[in-house]
Amino acid sequence: MAAILDGISPLAGRHSLWLCDIWGVVHNGVAAYPEAVHALQSFRRQGGIVVLITNAPRPFEPVIAQLDRLGVPRDAYDRVLASGDVMRRLVVEHGHPAVHFLGPARDHGLIAGLDIAEVGIDEAEIVLCTGLMNDLTETPQDYVPMLERMAARGQILYCANPDKVVQKGDRLLYCAGALAELYDQLGGKVVFTGKPDVLIYHDALEMAAEIAGRPVGKGEALAIGDGMETDMLGAALNGIDAVFVAGGIHAHELEELHQGHPEALAPLLNRLDEIAPGLRLEGIIANLRW
Repeated sequence: MAAILDGISPLAGRHSLWLCDIWGVVHNGVAAYPEAVHALQSFRRQGGIVVLITNAPRPFEPVIAQLDRLGVPRDAYDRVLASGDVMRRLVVEHGHPAVHFLGPARDHGLIAGLDIAEVGIDEAEIVLCTGLMNDLTETPQDYVPMLERMAARGQILYCANPDKVVQKGDRLLYCAGALAELYDQLGGKVVFTGKPDVLIYHDALEMAAEIAGRPVGKGEALAIGDGMETDMLGAALNGIDAVFVAGGIHAHELEELHQGHPEALAPLLNRLDEIAPGLRLEGIIANLRW
């Protein structure tokens, strides 16, 4: 079994770069986690680079604004890289496509200023999905008729957030990844950005190199996250060491761990082995702390 960590400081000297997830690790959508903030600040104080890497389906600027509102100070990180940043680049590289935007109004800024034609869903070449239109009341099953029609037309679903669920306070809300999974099951074609895709890790390492003033390789990086199919699979696919934060979206499964019973992790670790084979797991921590 991987080491169960009381704090991450014993690992801090092994890597020059932390690629740290945000939602579920640094905050819960309502407020920042003070211990996580302290850990990030402490790593940076000893010379480490922190790139916050998120599957948020929007550019990094509104992500930073949200961090400000939730009480995450800017000295806790060097840069923020969002799935939305990668998606904007992909859409532009596709070449003036006819795009239908599917998601909540708050995410519409993802396509602002792009060289695209925004059209109705029936005319779209690409359906760019950032999530459910109302994640507080809807479920993926509400979208089955729409997705079936899209699959019949052979439309491509560009998924800007591979996460299937996200923790907000004490609730789990569906994300774009849940719609993408359903669309794939219906025979539709899906293009992802964000974790675990290689593009976002490539961009994160480029950011780190710019900060460091030298190339930064995968061997210098540590991925920190609470998502098995995103953070941990991404680390495995990209050959990056990882720390699994077990108290994020899986917190409801791990009450016994918080009570000092590490054997409660066994079922979760079995799933992790299946989802992210070859993962170089440096340790497991209930919540990110120094």
